[in-house]
Amino acid sequence: MRLFPAVAIAALLSAISLNASAAPPQYPTSGTCGGLPKLEIHTAAGYCLGLVAADLKFPRGVLPLKNGTVLVVEMIGWGSSNGRITALAPDGKGHYAKKTVFKGLQEPHGLALGPDGKIYVGVIGGVKRFDLADPAKTVEDVIGGKSAVKGPPGDGRHPLVSLLFTRRGTLLVNVGSATNNCEHRDGSLPAADQICPETRAPAGHGLVREYEFDWETGKAKGWTVFAEGLRNSVALAEFPASGVIIQAENSRDSIDDVMPELPDDEDLPPDELNVLEAGGRYGWPYCYGANIPSPEYLHWNCTGYHPPLVPLPAHAAPLGMAYWNGGLVVGYHGYRKHGHRIVWFPVDADGRPQNQPKELVFDWENPDGSPTDLKAGADGALYVTEDHNGTVLRLIAEQP
Repeated sequence: MRLFPAVAIAALLSAISLNASAAPPQYPTSGTCGGLPKLEIHTAAGYCLGLVAADLKFPRGVLPLKNGTVLVVEMIGWGSSNGRITALAPDGKGHYAKKTVFKGLQEPHGLALGPDGKIYVGVIGGVKRFDLADPAKTVEDVIGGKSAVKGPPGDGRHPLVSLLFTRRGTLLVNVGSATNNCEHRDGSLPAADQICPETRAPAGHGLVREYEFDWETGKAKGWTVFAEGLRNSVALAEFPASGVIIQAENSRDSIDDVMPELPDDEDLPPDELNVLEAGGRYGWPYCYGANIPSPEYLHWNCTGYHPPLVPLPAHAAPLGMAYWNGGLVVGYHGYRKHGHRIVWFPVDADGRPQNQPKELVFDWENPDGSPTDLKAGADGALYVTEDHNGTVLRLIAEQP
């Protein structure tokens, strides 16, 4: 069996951290893409990938600003307290100058521009913000840390904090699961007829919190559970016109350990795109896919949960998502066969993705690419962080 206890998970994350800090292979380039070196990567006809920056340390969140500068989170590695935010400023000649904006952050991940014009960054157990004009003097804990508002627990298997400001002025924050599928610390199975302990309040996991703010003072006022039953909601996006919230679910691993009839778990269970509704319940860890009981909870009633809007390939690991070029673009970070690509979904008038995906970047090899965050820039390009090789990339639709 491959049910990993906590000590094994810690060792695995340590190994990933070491790999992330190692010197990455270099992308081959040929010609230019929007004035940048063009990567020799397979893209759909009419698209190309340009190299914005390389030699970054485990880049995660990305935020293109209106002036052309691109902010990027460098997490450095799992367990690191030396994370930083780097500014990439274009010089107009196809190069970007790097400047450290802020450092000393514990596993920073999500990056967002707030309604107040300040920069917000998700760190373990909370959210910080600062004014880009003077980061060192303006940085403060908004959620967690020294603030008066409790932050997410910041523990377990999925502690990273993603951020999404809604058009209502609230902040959605991912609280990932502490386990794979509610197994005990020694790897043994959960009780089949009981509520998973880690999902219980007040420090529940596997959900999305919604924080309200008093924007006259800029202070966070408190939080409620926006949606639950979500194993890990790293990718969140809002359709501006309708306010529809889309979540990309990273579903469980190693289901074959508890389904011995399966040769492996390469194609089960599916990852998901979900429409998040306030108060919605989405099934983790009791159910997967189209409301199918998990093997640990074979007799669980799954009829009351929201089924996925669009099933995604198993272990695609969608970590970044953005509305761009008339559709919803999702980055598949996964290191397994369904990962290493960027996929575009057409959307309806309310922004709900349709199950008609088109691969924009695929066969992403030499070296393998693992996209993390995606954000649309004011210049019409899509900016992509890619942590396996420590790069920031720029995807454009080339002019015919």
